[in-house]
Amino acid sequence: MLINISQLEPNKLTDLQLTELIYKNLEDDNEIGDCILVPGSNKTVEYRLPKAIQLYKQGRANKILFSGGVIWEGNKLSEAQLLKEKAIEQGIPEEDIIVEDVSLHTKENVLASLLVLDRAFYLHNVKRIIVVTTNFHMRRFHLTLKTFMPEWIEYSLCTVNDQTTREDNWFNYPYGRKRVEMESGKLINYVKQGVIIDTKVEISN
Repeated sequence: MLINISQLEPNKLTDLQLTELIYKNLEDDNEIGDCILVPGSNKTVEYRLPKAIQLYKQGRANKILFSGGVIWEGNKLSEAQLLKEKAIEQGIPEEDIIVEDVSLHTKENVLASLLVLDRAFYLHNVKRIIVVTTNFHMRRFHLTLKTFMPEWIEYSLCTVNDQTTREDNWFNYPYGRKRVEMESGKLINYVKQGVIIDTKVEISN
């Protein structure tokens, strides 16, 4: 059935319903975009960066925007600056990298990227963003983009897997279960609070 996210209760969803809410219908449409957008996390270099580099080298977009101002323990650089450094090491030209390094969470990734995108392209020229993030984070990140970015911008969703929070195994690992349950709670509660827009999702009865 199709149901609005705002109608869901996070603590009443089965494992199948959680899987559908977080992972379903997030396929890449393989379109060409203006920029690849990569939000930071403590594992972004390991999981998200390789996908962004692959897409860049495939010609999906000729600029990469790394977003994230958190400095994780053991690092001296912000998420975005570390991603930039690692991308250059792997052959991405510095002039094709854009950095946003003040944001501290998903909503700020989007809000802070607005100004950076405008300075790099002028927002009215941005028609499509290639979005790279982990699959369990993509639904909320996509809806946050749709909430705060200009409505004419379209998105290609390029998800990546980690080890224990994949669609086919999250329920087998305590850490994976915790991440999916936390993510579904955030997603549903943010929609109910009006922080991000509501949308219909396909959920089994």
